[in-house]
Amino acid sequence: MLTDQELLRYSRQILLQQVDIDGQLRLKNSRVLIVGLGGLGAPVALYLAAAGVGQLHLADFDTVDLTNLQRQIIHDTDSVGLSKVDSAIRRLSAINPEVRLVAHRTALDADSLAAAVADVDLVLDCCDNFATREAVNAACVAAGKPLVSGAAIRLEGQLSVFDPRRPESPCYHCLYGHGSDTELTCSEAGVVGPLVGLVGSLQALEALKLLAGFGTPLVGRLLLIDALGTCFRELRVKRDPGCSVCGSQHG
Repeated sequence: MLTDQELLRYSRQILLQQVDIDGQLRLKNSRVLIVGLGGLGAPVALYLAAAGVGQLHLADFDTVDLTNLQRQIIHDTDSVGLSKVDSAIRRLSAINPEVRLVAHRTALDADSLAAAVADVDLVLDCCDNFATREAVNAACVAAGKPLVSGAAIRLEGQLSVFDPRRPESPCYHCLYGHGSDTELTCSEAGVVGPLVGLVGSLQALEALKLLAGFGTPLVGRLLLIDALGTCFRELRVKRDPGCSVCGSQHG
């Protein structure tokens, strides 16, 4: 049940008929893995903790650098040099001590990633490289766990939800295949801070919808964001029956 303190803390959210007490209880009983605590993971972690998700599993092997602070709003100047996980825990604990925080401070290999995914209800891909996205996607498909995936670089962002529990849902590999050897990171190409904040906030919103059971999640749809012109486009995406990760021969 929700305590009186929790009812007060989450009262503005509980007022929504789409959430109500039942939805808030579902959030309290949910476990979420956030892969990456940078520009995307920062707003994701902040909003999910504030919303009352019961357990947040935080995965990042990096430390806070001064160049991160332009966009990774969960960290501050005093965090420079600290583990991003430890920096995030300090901030999240101050925002909501009711949330249980589980730390993954080292890089996740195939076995530890599979175990981390199996231990939660939903995964958010907030990393900045294709290899990790592919590994996270494969682990989610194998475990049957929904994945909220976001990306942002320069002045462009994108977002989608992949849910292997739904037979019509594509997976990340259906859209992007094996990626590109010329993939750039934010440290190479740059990115504007509010854009990653926007994409991360939308990722958090999709996660809350899936966990609390309201609204229509972004399954089978890819949202494209052009920050330069403040334009949003939506593309329909289908599952690839021949996908080497989620195709019927692998189901």
